[in-house]
Amino acid sequence: MKYPIPFFFSLLLSASLWSQTYEVGAFLGGANAMGDVGSQQQINPSSPVFGLLFKWNKSQRYAWRGQLSYAKLNFEDQASSDPSRLQRGFSSDNSILELSAGLEVNFIPYNLHRFGPVFSPYMYTGLTVLRSEYFYFDQGRVQNINKQDTSFALPLVFGAKSRLGANSVLGAEIGARYTFTDNLDGSNPINSNFADYSFGDPNNNDWYVFTGISITFTFTRKPCQDCFK
Repeated sequence: MKYPIPFFFSLLLSASLWSQTYEVGAFLGGANAMGDVGSQQQINPSSPVFGLLFKWNKSQRYAWRGQLSYAKLNFEDQASSDPSRLQRGFSSDNSILELSAGLEVNFIPYNLHRFGPVFSPYMYTGLTVLRSEYFYFDQGRVQNINKQDTSFALPLVFGAKSRLGANSVLGAEIGARYTFTDNLDGSNPINSNFADYSFGDPNNNDWYVFTGISITFTFTRKPCQDCFK
């Protein structure tokens, strides 16, 4: 018996929809930043970060991911090993709110419908939009002008995840964000009114890093074995 091509396409699409898994949960950890003020250590969580996670597992190899996070970034020259920064002694904080969306790729097939342990290392990247405070330094003192700045960042995240029970997943990850701004630390205010207060390297944008754990809960309908009988 010959089956029309549309029948096979609809069959594959239906099977895919039945087997997709969604995850929602939270991320908790520490944040640190690298700029022209403060420590230059790449992984040095020194302030809290909180986040909400959503994942749409389209296959065993990849998932669409969205994340909303809030963090407090600390810039402390006294935490640096650079003698010039230690002598300068600048200090500032910046609160950031970021929304990130992109693709999470599993290194091992990640089948949450399978019985038994499920584990995979993964990598995530995409695009991040962030809101941060806008300020500058004047004679070593932070001048906050009560303005918010919007910028973008490119996330590069590596982690590992494992199913805890039938409907929960525990993950651990380290993720760096390369931003398109050089003023998270107040060193390079681009507003022409404050250009004279710039210092440091204007060709090296700021970075920040999230290190922490996540727990997500899955919900979906398991693959149907009798749908097409």
